[in-house]
Amino acid sequence: MKILFQGDSVTDAGRDRSNPHDLGEGYPHYASAMLQDSFPDIQFDFINLGISGNRTEHLVSRLKSDFVDIQPDIVSIMIGINDVWHHYSHGIETTDAAFEENLRTVLETVRTQTKARILLIQPFLLENGEDKRILRAELDRKQAIIKKLSDRYADAYLPMDEVFRDGMIEEPAYYSADGVHPTADGAFYIGEAYLGAITPLIEALADADEE
Repeated sequence: MKILFQGDSVTDAGRDRSNPHDLGEGYPHYASAMLQDSFPDIQFDFINLGISGNRTEHLVSRLKSDFVDIQPDIVSIMIGINDVWHHYSHGIETTDAAFEENLRTVLETVRTQTKARILLIQPFLLENGEDKRILRAELDRKQAIIKKLSDRYADAYLPMDEVFRDGMIEEPAYYSADGVHPTADGAFYIGEAYLGAITPLIEALADADEE
C-alpha cells in the first residue's frame, strides 16, 4: 500500500531529497512507524515528497511528477502555512482566491488522475509569540477554504490546528519552538493524530483488496 506524504517543511522535516523513501525527522517518521505497528500484515511503501518553503502554487507546479506519476493509494496533504507566513515575512501574498484555486487544482487533479484516497490536513499555528499571532486572521480564512474543499474532495480531514488547541496541556514551545515547525514531541503528537485520521482509509482499502 503506497502512502504519499505531501506538503512543506513540516512534512519535509530534513529528509534526504535524493531518496523519496527517506521520511525525515517529522511526523511522517512517527506516523509510518505507528502504521506499521498497527497493521503488521500490510506491506507499506512510504514516500515523502514534502519540500520546505512550499506554498500551494508549488504543489500545482509539481502535480504530475510528485502526485500523478507516483500513483499512491493514499496521499496526505498539509499545506498553507507558508501561503500566510510568507505574506508577512517575504512580502509574497497568496490571496484567498488564488489559494482556493491552487488547492482546488491539486485536489481535482489527484481525484481525476489517480485512484488515491485523500487525507487533507489543516495547517496549524501555535501562537507562542506576537510575531506569529498576527498571522492568525489570515490563517483562519485559509483554513476555512481548506475545510470547504475537504468537504468536496477529500476522503478524510484532520483539523490539526484544532487538535493542538484542544489538547494543549504543555507550553506551546514544547510542541514547536517557533509556532510552525514541530519539535520531536510535536511531530510525535501529529503522528498520533495522523494515525487516527488515516486508519479508516487503510481499513477500507484493505477490505476492498480482500473482496
